[in-house]
Amino acid sequence: MITHEQIPTVLDHPVYDSDGNKIGDAKHVYLDDVTGEPEWVSVKTGLFGTSESFVPIHEAAMVEDHLEVPYAKDAIKDAPNVDVDAGGHLSEAEEHRLYEHYGIDWDASWQQANQPGAGGWARTGTGTGTGTRTGTGTGTGTGTGTTGQETPAAGTERTGDDAMTRSEERMHVGTERREAGRARLRKYVVTEEVQQTIPVRHEEVRVEREPITDANRGAAMSGQEISEAEHEVILHEERPMTQTETVPVERVRLGTEEVTEEETVRGTVRKEQIDTDTGKNTDR
Repeated sequence: MITHEQIPTVLDHPVYDSDGNKIGDAKHVYLDDVTGEPEWVSVKTGLFGTSESFVPIHEAAMVEDHLEVPYAKDAIKDAPNVDVDAGGHLSEAEEHRLYEHYGIDWDASWQQANQPGAGGWARTGTGTGTGTRTGTGTGTGTGTGTTGQETPAAGTERTGDDAMTRSEERMHVGTERREAGRARLRKYVVTEEVQQTIPVRHEEVRVEREPITDANRGAAMSGQEISEAEHEVILHEERPMTQTETVPVERVRLGTEEVTEEETVRGTVRKEQIDTDTGKNTDR
């Protein structure tokens, strides 16, 4: 059985069925008006959590970081549709439908809740009562009914003054740090064409003729007067050639910096208003 102290550990935690299948996340806990104990838990189901089903919580148990309920996943998803925005309160008709769906005896449950010392109000005298549930998480409602004399159980606050307490909800906005993405460095090799112009040299044949002079006459007159001869000259040229070398160019690393920007958060809060009814035919 889930106690008042365990309610914060139930809300927004996973809910599993009797076979160990995850059903969804717990969103609201509803209390019994008579006993004041946790009676129902609403579970967000569906692909995107668009549906919300009610599950009895009196036989549920917290196991590590999740809530286990003794009902099958399909039975919970097929539970009667109940509007969870109706002031955080279940009507008697809604509870009847939920009890019938889960095979729980409504009369036996009601009589057990009304036994003296059951954790709620001990009933004495005569009168009729209709039991409803109030919820925790979306707000609290009040039970309706007429009873005889009521004796408050231990730990229940009863005030004897004539004042009425007006309450309202306050919205607290905070931040949470979560992973928004990842950046990485990746090095890979690409090939590109480069070109560079350089001068290259080569030798060409040039025929030089010179007249016979006193300076070269001796060389010209050496040898046979008439003969055949040939002379060979080796020609040279330059050809371009390439060579590569690897040199470090720069160092690259990833760093982070925090940027602060303004973001407006909107929400809804409820508050109670008190009207005065004087019993006369006047405007309030």
